[in-house]
Amino acid sequence: MNRIDQKFQTLRAAGQTGFIAYITAGDPTLEATVQLASALEKSGTDILELGIPFSDPLADGATIQAASGRALAAGATVAGVLAAVKKIRTSSQIPIVLFTYLNPVYVYGFDRFHADASAAGADGLLILDLPPDEAARNAELSETHGLLPIRLIAPTTPPARMELIAKSARGFIYYVSREGVTGEQSSISSGISAQVAEIKKHTALPVAVGFGISTPAQAAEVAKESDAVVVGSAIVRRIGEHGNAPGLYEKISEFVSPMAKAVKS
Repeated sequence: MNRIDQKFQTLRAAGQTGFIAYITAGDPTLEATVQLASALEKSGTDILELGIPFSDPLADGATIQAASGRALAAGATVAGVLAAVKKIRTSSQIPIVLFTYLNPVYVYGFDRFHADASAAGADGLLILDLPPDEAARNAELSETHGLLPIRLIAPTTPPARMELIAKSARGFIYYVSREGVTGEQSSISSGISAQVAEIKKHTALPVAVGFGISTPAQAAEVAKESDAVVVGSAIVRRIGEHGNAPGLYEKISEFVSPMAKAVKS
């Protein structure tokens, strides 16, 4: 069984909601990414999303755009990110989802990327700008090598399209709780409960909710309505603030631990 499926099975048996953390791989360095993965896991992270840095991350807000820029300037590459995943696997079995745009994967070679990512120890793949119906029309974009295709559903997604997306998803559905780009928000979106209920009419997969969650109180509120809570920009911003300074990993742990605890309680 894939690590993602195993993790949700374990969470379900314990009656807990999962905590998913997103960071941009290579920010501030790829070696730091390996250490951050360890710190996040020790802080209660159940699933790790690693963003592959890209020069034109159009679905991301200023925080993650800046992180991608820093990672690229520091020399991060697709091959380097996969090497970091392999290093993480030497000491951890945390489920890892690679979060990316199509361009870096396609340039690397779609089938080659899937093979190398799977061999490195990745478990799932979320390609932001590859609609599942478009992938189905192109044999070269078919799913291979056991990476679970994670799919996005937005507040504006109509029920008929939810069904189409859900049919092609594996692992979990990522419900984007806001329109627009990624970024911290002062309050959570309304209507999460109704939207998650609608999604669950079309799939038995767990539903993870993200976009804008940045405090333990927000995380706890979303946890009531979902199978997992995703926090990204709030973590990435703090990585950017502390960079290579001493105490980076401790600072991130101090921030993440209360949110992970709030989700599980």
